Amino acid sequence: MGFHMRWMTPALALAALPAWQSAAAQGVIKIGEINSYKAQPAFLEPYKKGMELAVEQVNAAGGVAGKKLQLVVRDDNATPGDAVRAAEELYSREKIDVLTGSFLSHVGLALTDYANQKKRFFLASEPLTDKIVWANGNHYTFRLRGSTYMQTAMLVEEALKLKKKRWAIVYPNYEYGQSAVATFKKLMKEKQPDIEFVAEQAPTLGKIDAGSVVQALADAKPDAVFNVLFATDLGKFVREGNTRGLFKGREVVGLLTAEPEYLDPLKKEAPEGWTVTGYPWYSINTPEHAAFLKAYQTRFKDYPRLGTIVGYNAIQSIAAGLRKTGGDPDTEKLIAAFKGLEVATPFGRITYRAQDHQSTMGAYVGKTAYDDKLKRGVLVKYRYADGKDYQPSDEEVKKLRPAAAN
Repeated sequence: MGFHMRWMTPALALAALPAWQSAAAQGVIKIGEINSYKAQPAFLEPYKKGMELAVEQVNAAGGVAGKKLQLVVRDDNATPGDAVRAAEELYSREKIDVLTGSFLSHVGLALTDYANQKKRFFLASEPLTDKIVWANGNHYTFRLRGSTYMQTAMLVEEALKLKKKRWAIVYPNYEYGQSAVATFKKLMKEKQPDIEFVAEQAPTLGKIDAGSVVQALADAKPDAVFNVLFATDLGKFVREGNTRGLFKGREVVGLLTAEPEYLDPLKKEAPEGWTVTGYPWYSINTPEHAAFLKAYQTRFKDYPRLGTIVGYNAIQSIAAGLRKTGGDPDTEKLIAAFKGLEVATPFGRITYRAQDHQSTMGAYVGKTAYDDKLKRGVLVKYRYADGKDYQPSDEEVKKLRPAAAN
């Protein structure tokens, strides 16, 4: 190969390079991104805009080592098989350099396995299941968004303060929901041994029969409810819960509930007084977020959602990793760069842990309320929970993550 490259024309020499090197060799770094755009538009349309803003900002500042970033997006139709086929097409046809994306946890797990099998770097941006960095964790996969364990641990801290014994649980019946509920039960029992789980409803994602689910929970007469639903399922659950009095006199703890993607569509029906995680873009007073908010609103004439932050942070993370490699997207160099990588984000600085490839991106925890001025639900009395404070110890991680995957 070395001998023949000496007499090849530049074009032929470029064609002879491995597919994943071609784009970078031409002064462009192609980022391939796969997601469930058609299935989850509320989160992923703002997410895509966040990515686009980050790409524009990086390129306007000169790119990475003189190379411009280029985003190539594919839809996975919310199915693992389509996601894997899209990944292969991105490498073979589009000749991408770096792979990122995924929203649904089972799809994210499929891409995690693909990265391991093909020995390609993969940044899982949004899928929350713990398995991506623990049970199914591998040498090639990193994850940006705080895991189900991290976000559930943030809520458990608040749920314990309620001192409620009888809990009902509702969650979408797939990997994300199952993982969140398993963590909630485990952590709550460790701190409150007398807790009782008196009812559990697990509707299929996107197909909730809200009336029957709400009635089943109400019939169990719980003291409190742990809700893991999101998107249209959350809206239907809240409406039926309001109608049937499920929430009256009961505490509700909700994962993802106050993310604008899911809270805003409820308008006047937005729940009040729930303990939740969310994104109060309208009142975060930090220099980092103020600069981001101004840039986003100037570019898109709209306000950001949580998806916007995730998309933006994903691209900024990849750019930060590439800066450490001098713009070289080589898999092993990028993996080495990401271990302990620090990234400046609108939520402050985050770090990718070397021990399990999980970032320390946190979440805002507070109470839901209705804002008459904004005409929608908001997050109030909130605090930023730094992800680094809600992860297991290194010793626990070693048990959760196979030794061969480190």
